[in-house]
Amino acid sequence: MLLLIDAGNTRIKWAIADLAHDAGLPPVWHRIDSVNHAELDSLGSVWAGFTVTRIVISNVAGEALQARLASMLQQAVPGVSPERFQSSQSCAGLRNGYRNPTQLGSDRFASAIAAHALYPQRALIVATCGTATTIDAVSPDGIFLGGMILPGLQLMAQALAKNTAQLPQIAASLLMNYAFADNTDQAIVSGCINAQLGAIMQAHDALHTSLDQPVDCIISGGAASYLTPHLGISCHHVDNLVLIGLYVVARSGAPVSLPSTSSSSLST
Repeated sequence: MLLLIDAGNTRIKWAIADLAHDAGLPPVWHRIDSVNHAELDSLGSVWAGFTVTRIVISNVAGEALQARLASMLQQAVPGVSPERFQSSQSCAGLRNGYRNPTQLGSDRFASAIAAHALYPQRALIVATCGTATTIDAVSPDGIFLGGMILPGLQLMAQALAKNTAQLPQIAASLLMNYAFADNTDQAIVSGCINAQLGAIMQAHDALHTSLDQPVDCIISGGAASYLTPHLGISCHHVDNLVLIGLYVVARSGAPVSLPSTSSSSLST
């Protein structure tokens, strides 16, 4: 059994898969779930219920969380050393075109690996919409070309409502029916959603122009469902891209780094 952990800035997603009975992609999960950081301690007893033989972690939430995970896993899965996935020059069929390959957030690299494995030989825009929104480009021949980072949808709305006088807190009601809103609440919503859509569309158009070929858009993350109805391009909504990427890495036999202290606290 393989335990995969995606520790993000807001939530910790995890899944159990079985490489011995590989059913291809996307993987068949024996169990998949997520918790917020405050609920992390509840996972120890859950993980102890599985016969885990390998653990792979992507963590962009800092060293304190990494230490908590390591301590929990030592008790829940004794004898199995967690492997911390980190970005490198190449892994599982994807080459990293970042100027400093190790600086790329492990979640972004894992998501790109997943997207390229799911849609091989396609030009891809990979948009992951969580605490931050990351929008990355992958070439058909498997090169991570780079990308952009902007505040996530909820973070945008929260910042505007908090820092602008007399604007209400509307981050929990992100719905949009019309671009030109006639009230402040919906004006904030429309602006935040259209800012996200505009960045994704700009990235899609730029990659299409650069490569002069069709581009597929892959979208994932907790805010993806708010954006997909309004995108002016077709896209594939794929949940849990990071976990799928970690599964692809484990299946490929690519080496994964043991825990270290060189990870960023936010995707870069």
